[in-house]
Amino acid sequence: MRFLLILFAVAVSGCSVTQSNLEPKQWRFATDPHGSQAILNGPLVNEEQVAIQFKRVPRVDKQNNSWVELIYDLPAKQLPSQFNIALTYKSDNALIVKLSQQEYGGSGDKSYAHYQTKLPASNTWQTINVALNDFARPNWTPAWSKDKGVILKHVSALYFVPDLTDVEGGEASLAIKSLQIE
Repeated sequence: MRFLLILFAVAVSGCSVTQSNLEPKQWRFATDPHGSQAILNGPLVNEEQVAIQFKRVPRVDKQNNSWVELIYDLPAKQLPSQFNIALTYKSDNALIVKLSQQEYGGSGDKSYAHYQTKLPASNTWQTINVALNDFARPNWTPAWSKDKGVILKHVSALYFVPDLTDVEGGEASLAIKSLQIE
């Protein structure tokens, strides 16, 4: 009987469509080559959270923007249909969540005008749910960038970006305690 219960538990655990992931191999960060910095106080990911601080320099010139990003690489390299993201986070700035889709990135039109949504700043842990209809292309999207919609099988990562301005740059602190994608 005990063997059957263990077998059932293993079988059921493999059937879940929910991902709650603080696996270090799926998290990374990126900054521009113009002087912006990522600051870590220990590992990026530990058993309790993903935590990082950023210093973003102001935009260098018209052709060279500055940027900072915390990146979660989706294990399946695509989003499930009718997805819901439950995110528990703290951020001292508003937090932009982007759907990194190949059509708008470096292997696409290079506009980087990914679909995104903006979450409020929070100095305490806050859980927010977002769905596909919460995302839109940014208002700065170049007119030449053709909107192909969100193609879930082409979204390979989620980017978490503190809302720091191009003109001023700034500093930000961000932590994620839980990320679930259903």
